[in-house]
Amino acid sequence: MADRAPREHPPLEGVGSTQDALALFDALPAVEVADVLGSWRGATVATGHPFDGLLELFGWHGKHFESADVAHPLVFADARGRFAVDPAGLPVPLLARLGGPLHDERVAAALRGARRLRRTRRPRARLRPVRYRGVVTATMTYDALPVDDSFRAVNDDTLLGVMEARGLARPFVFSLHREPGPAPSL
Repeated sequence: MADRAPREHPPLEGVGSTQDALALFDALPAVEVADVLGSWRGATVATGHPFDGLLELFGWHGKHFESADVAHPLVFADARGRFAVDPAGLPVPLLARLGGPLHDERVAAALRGARRLRRTRRPRARLRPVRYRGVVTATMTYDALPVDDSFRAVNDDTLLGVMEARGLARPFVFSLHREPGPAPSL
């Protein structure tokens, strides 16, 4: 697969608002932990959230799940390849408040180089079945942050994810697109 996957799939285009995205999420089927194992290419689902497009600006590639207990929540890519980043200590609510300046390409370029300083080979999250919005579905819980990403199936190769974090006024919505073939080493 080419390194550039489609950024959105047709059912996710034009969602527009957090309420629309959550209505779509609620209409989708739950997924088992085993269903999400593998490597996934990520993309923002535009809802007007301060994080919309921010991860991509910093080179976010997606997520990688080896097993229920070995999850890499933040996989980035640069000219040297893919690598997992340790999210511990990220001030998620502060990043949401500073979203505007962080979307400036000059600021992002200055900070992109620091990503590799946070590189890790150790898992930084785990997957568990969790009841979210009334349905038990696969959910990734970060080890060092009060953050959960819950998933529903758009189809066999696309997930809709909702990130809830303590201190955020509303959730961040994203999609994951399954990458075929063997998972790259991180």
